Amino acid sequence: MAGKGPHCSFVLLAEFDIDSGAQLTYQFPQPLGTDEGLLANLMLPDGAERHLEDWTIFFLNQTPFNTIAPVLALETELSDNQSSREDGCPELLYVLNLVRTKHDKSVRRGAVVKAMAICTRHPFIQIFKPVLLLALDDYFANPSQECLARLFDAINSMDISAAPALTRYEKLIMRASERKDIFAEKFSTNAPPLPPKLAHKTTSSNGSHSSEDGVLVGSTRTRSTTAASDPNPTHPSTPSDSSFSLGGSAVWVNDDSVLIDGQVGVAIGAGPGSVGGASVSGSSVLTSRGRRSTDASSNSSHAHSGGAIPTSSDPHLRSGISKDTHFFQTNIAYKGHTLPIKLPLATFPEEVGEYSLIQLIQTFSTPLITVSGPLHPHLHTNGSLTHPIIILFNALVTGKRILFLGHNIPAGQVANYVLSACALGSGCGAILRGFIERAFPYAGLAGGEDWVSTPAYIAGVTNPIFETSAAWDILMDIGTARVVVHKDIHSSFPPTTAPPALVNQMMARPLKAENSIASEDDIQRIATRDGKEGAQKGEFAVKPDNLDNMFIEDLISAITSHFGETLVRMRFTEYVARFIRLASRYEEVAAGTTKLGYSSAPFVDGSLGKGIVFPDEAVALKELATNASRIEGWRRSKSYQYSVQDSKKYRATAPIQGFDVTHQLSRLRMVKNLPDAEVELIVRSIAESLRTYEQVVEILAFMPPHAGGLQPLSFCLFHQQESIREATVDIFNELRQYPVGVIFLQALNHFQRYAYVRQAHARESRVKDLSHGLAPPHLVSRTPSNRSEVSLGGI
Repeated sequence: MAGKGPHCSFVLLAEFDIDSGAQLTYQFPQPLGTDEGLLANLMLPDGAERHLEDWTIFFLNQTPFNTIAPVLALETELSDNQSSREDGCPELLYVLNLVRTKHDKSVRRGAVVKAMAICTRHPFIQIFKPVLLLALDDYFANPSQECLARLFDAINSMDISAAPALTRYEKLIMRASERKDIFAEKFSTNAPPLPPKLAHKTTSSNGSHSSEDGVLVGSTRTRSTTAASDPNPTHPSTPSDSSFSLGGSAVWVNDDSVLIDGQVGVAIGAGPGSVGGASVSGSSVLTSRGRRSTDASSNSSHAHSGGAIPTSSDPHLRSGISKDTHFFQTNIAYKGHTLPIKLPLATFPEEVGEYSLIQLIQTFSTPLITVSGPLHPHLHTNGSLTHPIIILFNALVTGKRILFLGHNIPAGQVANYVLSACALGSGCGAILRGFIERAFPYAGLAGGEDWVSTPAYIAGVTNPIFETSAAWDILMDIGTARVVVHKDIHSSFPPTTAPPALVNQMMARPLKAENSIASEDDIQRIATRDGKEGAQKGEFAVKPDNLDNMFIEDLISAITSHFGETLVRMRFTEYVARFIRLASRYEEVAAGTTKLGYSSAPFVDGSLGKGIVFPDEAVALKELATNASRIEGWRRSKSYQYSVQDSKKYRATAPIQGFDVTHQLSRLRMVKNLPDAEVELIVRSIAESLRTYEQVVEILAFMPPHAGGLQPLSFCLFHQQESIREATVDIFNELRQYPVGVIFLQALNHFQRYAYVRQAHARESRVKDLSHGLAPPHLVSRTPSNRSEVSLGGI
C-alpha cells in the first residue's frame, strides 16, 4: 500500500496582494518548475474573498502547461514514477488546497486571503484535511516557511506500511459490503500474504460454548488441539460426526462471537448434549449472549433477496475487532497534536476526494430542471426524454467537452461535481478509466486557453463568462439546474450512428425466443414495434419507460428512502459494466468480432454460454439498435482504447480461466426454466475452478450482497438432480475455507444454511460409513475424487 515516494511531494503557500494580485509566496521543498502565476490563481479561485473558507482541488502533470519540472528535490522518489502512465507522462499529482479569508480592518480592503496546498500522489486526498487546517492556522499566527516544512515532515512521517494492499476483486468485495470486519484477517501483524484456510480455535479447559459456538469451520472440539499443533494449518481436516448433528432444531446459526482475530469459525448447531456446556432441547436454546430463542435459527439473517435493495445498513462486527476494516487506522503528529487518520482501502485511481453521486443525481433530477439545445444521437439515447444524468454519462463516455458552472458557488463544491462526474463515467473507478487525466476540478481564467484546448475535458468553473464561449459541448449549471447542449455540437461532433444496413440487418434477424427473465418483465414491455421502426428510420425513440429512465427512477427512489452512497455507487458500477458488455455484443454484430471480453455464444451441450445475457433475441436486437449511436461514439474515444487494453489484461490474469463467470452467474440469477444440463455444467465448472484464494475472491466479487450474494448458487442446493446439489456443496465447502467466504455464507437465510449443513453432514456420514465398510460406494458423492478431500476438510 505504501508504494514508492513520499506521501506529500510539495507544500505551496499563496497570498492575495491588492496591488499585484495572487502571488505564490512559498514552494517547499523547492520550486515546482511550472508557471507560478497559474498555481497562485488556482489556489486563490475567483470569488474566494466572498467565502471565509473554501477547499479546492486541482491536478498537476496532466498536460504540458501544468507539468512540473523539479530540479533538486525528490529526484529519487519521482524517478520511480516518472513514466508510470502509459502515455509516458509523469505520474499525476493531486493537489488539495485550503483558502481562508480573515477580516481585518487594519489592512487594505479589510481582509487577508491566504491559501495553503499539498501535492500528493494519493487520490484519497481528503485524509489530509485536518492537518492542513492546523497548518494554515499556524501560518496565520506565524507566517514563515517553517510552517510548510513542519507540514511536509508531518505528512511524510505518516506510517501506512502495515496497510493491506488489496487486489481489484478484493476492493470490489470490500466496497460492496457494509460489514466492518470484512478482510479483518489482513490486518493481523502475523498474517501471511494470502489469507490461510480457516484456522482452528482451541477451547480453554474452564470454558464452554453454547449451541451457537457448537462447531467451528474445519474443526471440532475434539480436533482443535491437534489442529493447533499441525505444522500445516492450511491443510483441511475432517470433522467428527458431531459436527453435523441435526437433532432437535439446531442449525448453523450466524454467530460472530467465534470470529476473533482471524480465527474464523461458523457456528453450526448440534443435537442435545452434543456440544459441551450447551443445552439444546426441543425448540428452546439458551445462547451465548444470554438470550433465549425458540429455535437455534432465530438469530436474524442479514441476507437480502436477489436484486432487492438492502433494508438494513447496520453492519456486523466480529468480536475483538473494534475498527472498521474499510479503513486503515493511522495518525499524523503535528505540533503536539496527534490526528487520527482513516485511510480508505478500496479506492481506485479514478476516485479522487470525497465525491457524492447522490448530490450529483439530486441536483440534476429536480422537477424544475431544464434541458435545452439540439438533440444529438451520442447524447440523447431516449430522445427528448433522456434523463440529464444519462446525458451526462453519454457525454462522458463519448468524449464530449463538459463544463460545470457554479456562479457564486464555492469552488470546492464545483470541484466535487467534477469529481463525481468522473466517478460516474468510470463506474466508480472499477470499470473504465481515462477521466481524471482530462478533468480540471477547478479551472479559472488563468491558463484557460490551455485547459480549454484539452480534448474531452471535464472542467469546473465559477466565472459565468465561460458560458459565452464556444469551447464546450455540454454545460451543467449547478446553481440553476440547467443542462445545455451547445448549438454547434453537430459541427464539432458529426453524428456517428450505426450504418442503416447494420440496423436493418439487426432488425431483420429471426427473433428466436429464449428463456424469459423473471426480473425483466419491464424489458419485455419496452420491446415494442414502435421502437424498432424508429431505430430503422434513424429517428429518436422516445419512451417514458426506457431502461435508462427506469434505472434513474430506481436510484431516485432509493435516495428518497435514505439508502446510502454505497448502494448508489454499486448500482452505477453495474450500469457501466453492463454498458461494456453491451458494447461487446454490438461489436460482434457490427464487425463480426469484439475486442471487449468474451464473444457472445449460447449454451450448447457440453459448452457454456458467454457474453451479455438478454431475456430473448428480440430484446437484444432492440437494445443494440437503441444504444448503437453512443456505442459508436464511445468506440472513437480514448476511454475505449483503455478498455480494450484492460480487457486483455483482466482476461489474461483472471484467476478463473476458461469460461465467462459473469455470464454463468447472470443465467442463474435471471433466467427462468434453465435447462438442467446447463445448471449442472455451470455449478460443476465453478466447483472445479475454485482451488485458490484468488479464485474464491473472484467468484465472490461477482456476487455482491445487494444483488443477493450467494443466493443464485444456494438455490441449486434444492435442485432435483443429486449431481447439481453435490457440486453446490463442493462450492460452499471451498468458500468456507476462507473468512470472506464465511461472511458470504452467513448472509444466506436460515433455510439455505440449513440445506447446506444437512447435505454436507449427509456426505460426511456416507464417507465415514464407507471408510468403515458400512455403505456401498454408490451412495458416496459422485464428484471427482480430487474434490472430496477439499470439500470434506471444509465441513
